[in-house]
Amino acid sequence: MGGRSFPYVQVDVFSSRALEGNMLAVFPDANGLSDEEMQAIARETNLSETTFVFPRGAADEVRDGVKTRIFTVAEELPFAGHPTLGTAFVLHQRTKSDVVTLDLKVGKIPVNFHQDERGLAFGEMRQRDPEFGQAHEDREAIARVAGLTVGDLYEDLPVQTVSTGMAFAIVPVRTLKALRNMRFSWAAASEYLARTDAKFFYFVTTETVEPTSTLNARMIFYNGEDPATGSAGGCCAAWAVQHCVVGSDERAVIEQGFEMKRASRIHFRATKDGATVTNVRVGGHCVQVSEATLHM
Repeated sequence: MGGRSFPYVQVDVFSSRALEGNMLAVFPDANGLSDEEMQAIARETNLSETTFVFPRGAADEVRDGVKTRIFTVAEELPFAGHPTLGTAFVLHQRTKSDVVTLDLKVGKIPVNFHQDERGLAFGEMRQRDPEFGQAHEDREAIARVAGLTVGDLYEDLPVQTVSTGMAFAIVPVRTLKALRNMRFSWAAASEYLARTDAKFFYFVTTETVEPTSTLNARMIFYNGEDPATGSAGGCCAAWAVQHCVVGSDERAVIEQGFEMKRASRIHFRATKDGATVTNVRVGGHCVQVSEATLHM
């Protein structure tokens, strides 16, 4: 294939410790790669997502952001949270810029960085304003998809589709035990979701492992379980503020991936003004764990 070489790094996202969080491969200079090659590389890395950065002139990047594309093992995504944070972290480490703006398929997403009290880089992205979609009334169908009973789902909180660039049906579960004991069927889920406005489910409960967390969550899709889902975190933030699970601009934390031994902590907040939710922010830490070169 011409003897080309493409350096890349791997980072763990939504964790301040290596070998936790959600893994991501970042190609800082993907110029020259075709769509087919990027999809093949994403299959090769076999991570939930791989990102490809296309550097351009400084003036263009100031105006439009850093062009970035996101691929799973099966498809390109217009937006995903942990790839956005992880890619911005890699660029922040190289440029030392306090604000890294990515130019994604959904538009420009800014990620602001600061040093926390431990001296670690903490990034927070401003996601698109949420769109509240379908209220899912057939709780029996959703319970069957998850291998739960209807009684395992909250009665007083809605199952609702929310999108900040990727549409998730937020499903509130009553207990941590029920969430851990889910027997999720992707075949049943994909059949159900095909009839709705959501692409994935995001299951959450207010019972948590750590006392500093607000919610515990799980997300399972065609590539298995996801240790941390930043796009769903933004949707969940909007849902939680809209339905008074957390207050407007309250700082909160979603813990995810604990069952997989990939503990992740997704920090979020959002603003509610009357009936409108805006200013959805999702953040966390990242750790670079390796760097290598792909030869083609």
